[in-house]
Amino acid sequence: MSQTAYVAIGANLGDARRAVEGAIESLGRLPHSRLVARSSLYRTAPVDAGGPDFINAVVALDTGLAPLELLAELQALELAAGRERPYRNAPRTLDLDLLIHGDAALDTPVLTLPHPRMSQRAFVLVPLAEIAPGRVSPGDLAAVAGQAIERL
Repeated sequence: MSQTAYVAIGANLGDARRAVEGAIESLGRLPHSRLVARSSLYRTAPVDAGGPDFINAVVALDTGLAPLELLAELQALELAAGRERPYRNAPRTLDLDLLIHGDAALDTPVLTLPHPRMSQRAFVLVPLAEIAPGRVSPGDLAAVAGQAIERL
C-alpha cells in the first residue's frame, strides 16, 4: 500500500543547486516510489548551522516503502553525494529529511515522524506549503515569518 511521503532537501557545500536538483531526480527513481510534486528552489541562511546559504526544496513521493526503508534510501543518497557528519548541523553536500510519511507517527532512536522540528523552519514550511498547502497552517507560517527565505 503506497503512502504520500514528504522529503525536505537541502545543500550548502559545493554546487548546492545542482546537488538539490540531482537529489530530486534520484528521489523520483527510488524503488516502489514516484515523484508526484516538487517545490520551487529556495535560498536560506543556515539555521542552527554554519557555512554558506542553503538551497532547499521539498518533494512529495508516492511510495510503497515503509518509513524506515525510505529513510535508509535517503541516507544512501546522502552518502553517495559525499555527505559527512563531522558534527551536529555541519555544512553539507546534501541533506534529505523525511518530514511526513502518510499518517505515520513514530518516535524511535533513528526516526521521528512527523519530523519534530519542521514547524520551526521556514526552509521546510514554505516549500511544503507550496506543494501541500493543507499540511501547513497559517499559524505555522506566521511563526517562521522572521526567517529569511528567497524563492529562486
